[in-house]
Amino acid sequence: MARLLPRLAAFWALAVLFALILPEGTAMAAEGGYLSGYAEPDPRPTGVSWWSTLAYLLSLLGVFAFVLLLAYGAARFLGAHFARATGATGGHVLSILPLGPNRSVCVVELAERVFVLGVTEHSIALLKEITDPEEIERLHRNSLAVSGGMDIFSSQMGTLEQLAKRIPSLFRDGGYRR
Repeated sequence: MARLLPRLAAFWALAVLFALILPEGTAMAAEGGYLSGYAEPDPRPTGVSWWSTLAYLLSLLGVFAFVLLLAYGAARFLGAHFARATGATGGHVLSILPLGPNRSVCVVELAERVFVLGVTEHSIALLKEITDPEEIERLHRNSLAVSGGMDIFSSQMGTLEQLAKRIPSLFRDGGYRR
């Protein structure tokens, strides 16, 4: 209630202020107001409006070109950054079992060794190392069968990198080149 009282007082003060100003503003509008002398007698467009339209279109094309250049730069930077990040790891996730929000069990292969990891929001714990060759082969087969949908991000980054390579050819030869 103590917080509500100052807010109510401020609301009523503004309401009274507007009530005092509003009649004065409506009287000025009825008399024509201070802007009534600025009305153009002939509102048809003049030659200047064509120049302003042309300037508007040119500025629009300039902004579009600037956005394309920013997108090209971002695609090159992100494509190179993620290509280095994914290529340098030397390992991959074979399987993930979500256990709840921010909790999962992952089977990961690193340096030709297979680990079972418990992953939470704050920590990663080694649960077990799998050494059985038959079990490792089974995990590899399952990973290959499922990896069609798992590798979407890296395939999209590859597509973005291809787009970054093609963008300069759009402006060089006047057309799209494969």
